[in-house]
Amino acid sequence: MGRVPEAEPTAPRGLLRRGMFWLASQRLGAWVAINVGNRVDPYLMKLSGGRLKLAFRFPTVLLTHTGAKSGKKRTTPLAYFTDRGNVVVIASRGGDLKNPAWYHNVIANPEVELWANGSGGRYRAKEAKGNQRTRLWKLATQFYPGYADYQERAGDRRIPVILCTPEDD
Repeated sequence: MGRVPEAEPTAPRGLLRRGMFWLASQRLGAWVAINVGNRVDPYLMKLSGGRLKLAFRFPTVLLTHTGAKSGKKRTTPLAYFTDRGNVVVIASRGGDLKNPAWYHNVIANPEVELWANGSGGRYRAKEAKGNQRTRLWKLATQFYPGYADYQERAGDRRIPVILCTPEDD
């Protein structure tokens, strides 16, 4: 056990990473991430200890959550950054009008596991609210400017910010 590796939201970005971020902010890039990456990345990341994934320039965490209705364990790869020892993930679904299924699952069952680069463990997820959400959203758009585009596409849906705090063993 352990913790997910730190991913600084304001870290400098090289040309390749900026290009990947631009591609992911486009509708086609978001579609590929949701419909292909979400199916392929969990296997690639587990087999390679986190070294291989479609979104190779994004810090990516595997979120294992329990289905709100089914009770089944599910694993979803998500871009993440860290803040004060916590892991932050954004329920953007590429700017879709509806929240992603994993969001509903972690709200119903906040005990989750997070793994990145062979490290991780148990965390407790909660939706950030008020000033905390405002601060984390600002960091999120610094980390990945495409989130601002996603918010525009999402219309009236306010994209949730999920804060995952490590559970003590």
